[in-house]
Amino acid sequence: MKTLDPRRTQAYVDEVWTQHALPALVDYIRIPNKSPMFDKQWAEHGHMDAAVQLVADWCRTHGPADMRLEVRRLEGRTPLIFMEIPASEGTTSDRTVLLYGHLDKQPEMSGWLEGLGPWTPVLRGDRLYGRGGADDGYAAFAAVTALQALREQGIPHARCVVLIEACEESGSPDLPFHLDALGDRLGPVDLVICLDSGCGNYEQLWLTTSLRGILTGDLRVEVLREGVHSGDAGGVVPETFRILRQLLSRLDDEATGRVLPDGLWVDIPPERTEQARAVGGVLGPTVYQRFPFRDGARAMTEDPTEAILNRTWRPSLAITGQAGLPELANAGNVLRPATAVKISMRLPPTLDAAAALALVKRELERDPPSGAAVTFTGDAQGGWNAPVMAPWLTEGVAAASQRFFDKPAMLMGEGGSIPFMGMLGRKFPQAGFVITGVLGPESNAHGPNEFLHLPTARRLTGCVADLVAAHRGQLDR
Repeated sequence: MKTLDPRRTQAYVDEVWTQHALPALVDYIRIPNKSPMFDKQWAEHGHMDAAVQLVADWCRTHGPADMRLEVRRLEGRTPLIFMEIPASEGTTSDRTVLLYGHLDKQPEMSGWLEGLGPWTPVLRGDRLYGRGGADDGYAAFAAVTALQALREQGIPHARCVVLIEACEESGSPDLPFHLDALGDRLGPVDLVICLDSGCGNYEQLWLTTSLRGILTGDLRVEVLREGVHSGDAGGVVPETFRILRQLLSRLDDEATGRVLPDGLWVDIPPERTEQARAVGGVLGPTVYQRFPFRDGARAMTEDPTEAILNRTWRPSLAITGQAGLPELANAGNVLRPATAVKISMRLPPTLDAAAALALVKRELERDPPSGAAVTFTGDAQGGWNAPVMAPWLTEGVAAASQRFFDKPAMLMGEGGSIPFMGMLGRKFPQAGFVITGVLGPESNAHGPNEFLHLPTARRLTGCVADLVAAHRGQLDR
């Protein structure tokens, strides 16, 4: 069987990216298509439809000639781009490769450097700045280019399906409905390639072995019906922020950040600990130094292995929003009636998310201090732990990294969540999974100054082509 020429592949990919994909990504970054969680009127604003149209038009123009592309719509839900590429001639197996990405975006955030902005694409050296380029607008361009690279060399491949959703940053609430509507059109999925994850550096292929779950919710503390003079009531009326601090101390240790309820922890599989140790040996202190610490600020641990396990297999708590606190310039001497915060807790990959949500709600609402009205309303989604890779896939990943990065592949868990992976894992338990991406050091997805590292995107595109070809090769064994 004809094999992929990596040099020819990389040359083709580089040309497509430079001449065609990059200009389209620049236009895509300009579109403020925030995920529905952050833009309740997304349908009326039309930004999501504009991004979907841009990506769909590009894929139709630059994808394989026999590719069928649909923009699927369900009432009241975000659209889904569904692409189907038939198996190359002579392939008799119906096994399918599914490639996944998303095109919805996180909100603007503040703190962008001078000259940069969320909807202002800026190319500086190898970095394309702007919201959504790396998370995850590049995915559709990479997937289609990889498949076309196979066709350009006449390399056989199995049937392929590309899914690009538009609500991943909101937790993928619309995706199950689209999957139900598609029925059996996904086919018998044999290999999943997800392009929405991270990389420890920009020098080799990185595979994500696990993803944490997420628990989010609003914690509200209320004592008064209305605000009162802080001098008149101070020392008599309990202060809601203080009560809030007490409640949060039930969840984590304020001195160390360690999550306290035992029910939010799991035993870490030994192989994941060994992988973390190997990655720590490669990345060293860059595991924590890659974050933009202010002078004098320190990481929670400077042990690379422990830092990796903390962000991939252990629970952590963050407060991501608040209500009831006025801006400093408008903060009068008032004892406020209520305080509320948004909780975002990352859960270990194998933890039962529903049980975790019930535990957190119980801990926060039990025995309210000073008889305050305490409510917690939230939601939780489970994480994902990759199945054991088949020998052919292990070999294929190693070979692809050497061919396109000239370095060995690395395996590492990620701290974020991709809800689709759990859905697919349950639907296709026998499938192999390649979860990878371009979110490396300083790329800062969800925050200011997000960028796409273009050389990594191009090399990763070559790796995707190589893996799809390797999948077809093992079908003949």
